[in-house]
Amino acid sequence: MSLNRSTTIDAHQHFWRFDPNRDTWITDEMQKIRRDFLPQHLQPVLQASGIDGCIAVQASDDTDFLLDLAKENDFIKGVVGWVDLLDHNIENNLDHYSRYPKLKGFRHVLQGEADRALMLRPSFKRGVAALGKKGYTYDILIYPDQLGYTKEFVAAFPDQPFVLDHIAKPHIKDRYITDEWKAAIHAVAQYPNLYCKISGIVTEADWYNWKPEHFTVYLDTVVEAFGTDRILYGSDWPVCLVAASYEQVINIVKDYFAKFTNDEQAAFFGGNAIKFYKL
Repeated sequence: MSLNRSTTIDAHQHFWRFDPNRDTWITDEMQKIRRDFLPQHLQPVLQASGIDGCIAVQASDDTDFLLDLAKENDFIKGVVGWVDLLDHNIENNLDHYSRYPKLKGFRHVLQGEADRALMLRPSFKRGVAALGKKGYTYDILIYPDQLGYTKEFVAAFPDQPFVLDHIAKPHIKDRYITDEWKAAIHAVAQYPNLYCKISGIVTEADWYNWKPEHFTVYLDTVVEAFGTDRILYGSDWPVCLVAASYEQVINIVKDYFAKFTNDEQAAFFGGNAIKFYKL
């Protein structure tokens, strides 16, 4: 399938074969996702929602697993993998992956690091610099307390394509939005090489009592900060299933963006992902 401005892309989802020893982040309260999630489970869901393809994002050190799935399934248009960015052999490791055209970028789970400013370590920045030399993107996965470090991080690499995952996971469950979060989002959005995924929002809300209107102020903030040409739709499937069905997730943003122009909607639901990940 050739990709064009009308192609729709889910820019953030995951696959895994569940391993309780490895996947400790999937707690008992997340029972719904304590099982395997593979392409045959997602493809009919995407088709039912009118989505043409997806970006498979790492959930662990599962890059080779995702690349194998992408090779076997054309609807997986790209992979965001994991590589040890602190490894002094990072360049050689990236050379190994250069043979895989569907590998578009990498991600490190910064949100879980004890060192909240790990991204500013010289060794980490050296790894990110290596990504840039190879033309790879980088997904920034953080919590709001790391937005200040992210501003400095993104500023250090003006030519590196970055995307902020899950709108930096604001505390939607608490049903309030802080001026600090708004200001921090606007501060990082000033860098044109940073995009933002509107994804993962239902999992940051009250899983059992959320309403679509709970997300409006967060969506307003992100769209105001990044504009409509640097935002990407992502479901965060299957993680989203702890709080909502795929249909509910996509309907939140479909309803919100219904008032935008056709071109703006096409950009959000696919065009920007195609541009960012060079699909």
